[in-house]
Amino acid sequence: MESFASDIPYNSLKYSKFSGYLRLGKLRLSALVVFSAVITYFTVAEEINWLKALVLMLGGLLVTASANGFNQIIEKDLDRLMERTKTRPLPVEVLSVTEAFWACSILGVTGTILLWVYTNPLCGILGFLSIVLYALVYTPLKRITPFSVFVGAFPGALPTLIGGVAATEGFGHFGFFAVLLFLIQFVWQFPHFWSLAWFNDEDYARADFHLLPSKNGKDAFSKFQILLYSAFLLMVSIFPFAFHFVGLLSTMVAVFCGLALLLQAYNFYRLPSDTYAKKLFLVTLVYLPVVQVALMTKY
Repeated sequence: MESFASDIPYNSLKYSKFSGYLRLGKLRLSALVVFSAVITYFTVAEEINWLKALVLMLGGLLVTASANGFNQIIEKDLDRLMERTKTRPLPVEVLSVTEAFWACSILGVTGTILLWVYTNPLCGILGFLSIVLYALVYTPLKRITPFSVFVGAFPGALPTLIGGVAATEGFGHFGFFAVLLFLIQFVWQFPHFWSLAWFNDEDYARADFHLLPSKNGKDAFSKFQILLYSAFLLMVSIFPFAFHFVGLLSTMVAVFCGLALLLQAYNFYRLPSDTYAKKLFLVTLVYLPVVQVALMTKY
């Protein structure tokens, strides 16, 4: 739909209301986020509780979809200004703000209750906190400061912590391994999101979003920060081995993936362009699930 949307006035592009609700929650993106929570649960849990894993998947999906939807409600007028977002359900008026608000509220409350009751209370609290941080803190900061990406990295990495907490007793009991997995996903978001922001910089500028690390946008400071955090990601991916949570084989996979990402970041640093930024973005998409699965094996 978005491939030809630029040739069609936003208010003339319609699709079904059911499709509108699916788009509101960004289900494909939400599923990728939930993958992090579930894979962390399998990584940390000493014994798999399949009911808990299923509830973690469902509750996490609902909470993430809620946060995505509230983000679109807040930015509905700004979404009309950008090519990549002007076909969302609120700009094209497939859904009203009231419909979207009630849908997001129901999803968020239901997801929080599921996590609270069927995993443990801390999971419910972290799930609710991720909605608040993403919708009410990160979203408004996007037009104020590049620091918003740092703030947004917390709700973006919380699914790993939720998965780790679900595998334990909750308050005060989740392990250091879960913290290390959280740290990897936290750092990963910087090269991932900044590469996306680089090749969408002109589109983001239409809504006055400041998402690259420099307020000047595509400059030497921004490309250096992308390279720096890519190197930092390689370093933190070794921490599970350094603290004896995983074996050498898992670490070798993480290092190989980290070096591949760092090499692409270096290529982008040398030849900063939208083409190289897109290549780096694609590498980051592959990096995270491969590393998470490798660490799950603990070999």
